[in-house]
Amino acid sequence: METNENTLVVRKPCFGLPVGCPQCLSAYIYLKLSQLPFHLDYHLNYPDSDQIPYFEVGDYVTYNNEKGGIIEGLKRDLADLDVGVSSLPEWIPTKVMLTTWLADALEYELWVGGDASSAYRIYYSDLPWTIGKVLFWKKARWVKHKHEISKDNAEVKEEEIYGRANSAYDALSTLLGEENYLFENRASSLDAIFLAHALVVLQAFPESSILRTNFLKHANLVRYVQQHKEELIESAGTSASNDSYFGASSTSGGPSTKSSKFKSKHKKEKTKEEKKYRKRAKYFVVAQLVSVVLFLSIMSGFSDDGEVELDDGDLDYGYDE
Repeated sequence: METNENTLVVRKPCFGLPVGCPQCLSAYIYLKLSQLPFHLDYHLNYPDSDQIPYFEVGDYVTYNNEKGGIIEGLKRDLADLDVGVSSLPEWIPTKVMLTTWLADALEYELWVGGDASSAYRIYYSDLPWTIGKVLFWKKARWVKHKHEISKDNAEVKEEEIYGRANSAYDALSTLLGEENYLFENRASSLDAIFLAHALVVLQAFPESSILRTNFLKHANLVRYVQQHKEELIESAGTSASNDSYFGASSTSGGPSTKSSKFKSKHKKEKTKEEKKYRKRAKYFVVAQLVSVVLFLSIMSGFSDDGEVELDDGDLDYGYDE
């Protein structure tokens, strides 16, 4: 497969990372661990889409909102790093910790419990300020509803979320030991997921972050992240400091992979799904402007509708306009 026909579409780079979005970063790392050549394309519109990241080869597209997410799609259609390790008894408990306990804690700190400026820079900083603020409010409200957080139980819920994350860090530190990977000292999809989580925690969150503070207590986890950051990001020259928004690429060769269902074409033909997606993106700004109007019209009565309440700080990015 030629590099210029393999495209991973992601959100923008920030915080010294090739991409700041945790889901996008895990897909990026998975492809790097698979040694597959690919090209990065940064999609700056429609930041709340659950289809991003997505991977294109010719007229074939794998979206993040498909069953199992983009990692499962890459495993199924490109290269499965988990052959030989996914049957180990520790596999399922570790996957559950990563995809629930740590994912929940990262989500909570991005949108509710931490410095809101991190989420804003990753997702909304290219949008008009008012639109970004409304989208942040919508996401924060959704996260609170998902975790059933209210003013009455906020402290208890926070303690539960961070407690589970700390237990996961302890377990992962024990599992890793002095090895370079989580299982059998070889790369797997769980390494990609965990490395993406850890890099966002260490580089996107401020020193006051609870997750960051607790992660730094585990020296072997810090070594693990730093080692792979140097191998997968810094050595490839794809950090945000030297990467343009468009045209960043990875050209390392890789092993033979499952590519029979992909069609090689000099000029890519877009699938109906992709055409529809790009058409929707054109109307994104207009749609969000409408949402601003609706937001302003309902805010006065929001606290009386019996749903999850937001504090005054939920719309504060942590800096002045």
